[in-house]
Amino acid sequence: MKVIITGATGMVGEGVLLECLENPAVDRVVAVSRRSCGHTHAKLSEVLVPDFRELGSEEQQLSGFDACFYCAGVSSIGLKEPEYIAITYDTPLQFAQALLRLNPGMVFVHVSGAHTDGTEKGKVMWARVKGKAENALARLPFKAVYNFRPSLMKPTPGQKHIKAAYKPILVLYPLFKLFFPGIKLSDVGRAMIQSVRVGAPKTVLEAKDIQALAVS
Repeated sequence: MKVIITGATGMVGEGVLLECLENPAVDRVVAVSRRSCGHTHAKLSEVLVPDFRELGSEEQQLSGFDACFYCAGVSSIGLKEPEYIAITYDTPLQFAQALLRLNPGMVFVHVSGAHTDGTEKGKVMWARVKGKAENALARLPFKAVYNFRPSLMKPTPGQKHIKAAYKPILVLYPLFKLFFPGIKLSDVGRAMIQSVRVGAPKTVLEAKDIQALAVS
């Protein structure tokens, strides 16, 4: 399969990227980013754009793909709701709409988050906005749209893009896993690949669903 990945300069996208590069089911990977992801591989090429909402002349490089693994995103900490909506709702939706024109038979996999509010009516801003994004993407007429809601994630060895604030969590990962449904990023990537190869039993996948799909 041929796959587009966004967010490869972040921890989640990089972990998914590394799994795709190693997985024999994936023939080609294009990382769409604002800057280089810092990895080289025979399967990998990059399309660098300043704004995912304005692909310009680079858009035609994104035709002929089987899947997009949308892993780009930011924390809501320090952002007002309009700013967070622009990044978390407007950007993935406009990017997906561009890909739909080019690849109507594509599978679109969107990384959301645990406790996302699919009703769009809750009091927690980030959860409400993520729910709005999930719902809007699910309405697009791709071959399939899956919203992944992983919880605590463990990076793949060799990852470069791990925020300093996350590193203490890795030290305590075995303890946190007793209370939160932890999952390896390699398994997140494997589950995404499986969702393209064989499909998934539901359109919104929580951590336990992602783990089950990864080993299916």
